[in-house]
Amino acid sequence: MTDTPFRLTSLAHGGGCGCKLAPSVLQELLAGQPLAKPFERLLVGTETGDDAAVWELEGDTCIIATTDFFMPVVDDPDHFGRIAATNAISDVYAMGGTPMMALAILGMPLGKVETSMVRAILQGGAAVCAEAGIPVAGGHSIDSVEPIYGLAVIGTVKKGHIRRNADAKPGDALILTKALGVGIYSAAFKKEALSPDAYDEMIASTTLLNKVGATLAKEPDVHAVTDVTGFGLLGHALEVARGSGAAIEVDAARLPLLSHAEALVRQGFVTGASLRNWASYGEGIRLPEGFADWQKHLLTDPQTSGGLLVSCAPEAADRLVEHIVAAGYPAARRIGRVREGEPVVEVKI
Repeated sequence: MTDTPFRLTSLAHGGGCGCKLAPSVLQELLAGQPLAKPFERLLVGTETGDDAAVWELEGDTCIIATTDFFMPVVDDPDHFGRIAATNAISDVYAMGGTPMMALAILGMPLGKVETSMVRAILQGGAAVCAEAGIPVAGGHSIDSVEPIYGLAVIGTVKKGHIRRNADAKPGDALILTKALGVGIYSAAFKKEALSPDAYDEMIASTTLLNKVGATLAKEPDVHAVTDVTGFGLLGHALEVARGSGAAIEVDAARLPLLSHAEALVRQGFVTGASLRNWASYGEGIRLPEGFADWQKHLLTDPQTSGGLLVSCAPEAADRLVEHIVAAGYPAARRIGRVREGEPVVEVKI
């Protein structure tokens, strides 16, 4: 970790994807907004809360457009830049696409953050973009009250490879590609209670690009994909359920967790976003009797640069998990299934 004259996170009221507006607040803000139905070439818009917009060009090629930015989740400026860039690029992979270029989004409190720190943030983001094989082709910066960094990302995808969050089918198996617990780790980090090995584990997870999404989209057995970020596993699974008109079952015992996540959440390290997430789900979540609060917090925990939630044909699930693990995602697990029924998420133990 790079030494800084102060904690970068001390300048922000929240950090990472925990900064996202609660699902209920976002729904209220978007209520009454006109849908983009008159635009025939807009294949994916705001209708199902998907990861990015998709526009059809001539032939078989489509353009993916997305943007994502947030405040620091760590103090090391290079790590902050890398995490934010990885998180933003993930939306393209979640749609089944390949990133093409990025534009930087930067807001910094002038006079509080040294130029060298801002440069390190930008360099960290550029390094991740280079790993993804894309340039940072421009951007925009402002003087802001809190530090903000992220990217607008453009990608491409063949029309037949688009993977929305609304196409899960009853009978499908569900796969999660990264371990849960990033928000819990960030809560502990902010209170200086995160061990060095846990910090390294968090950085390794949050800077791991979801490149495998572009490969999975070429599989006919993969029906729906979304990335798990600020709304937690339950929130993003609920979006899949509602968009697909089906019920989702999550097996709590099979969920992959960061190695210290359970111990830390039992000690009370929970983000405010986790609580806001739960309050936003409404009647869409069904928990088993006796399900403890600490277990619930693991499922509502906001994931900064989290993994992909994949809905696929059940007979292909084991093969796909093996493929995902071999591609560099050792925490990938089969975690549940899709079934017919009202669009809810039911947690099993």
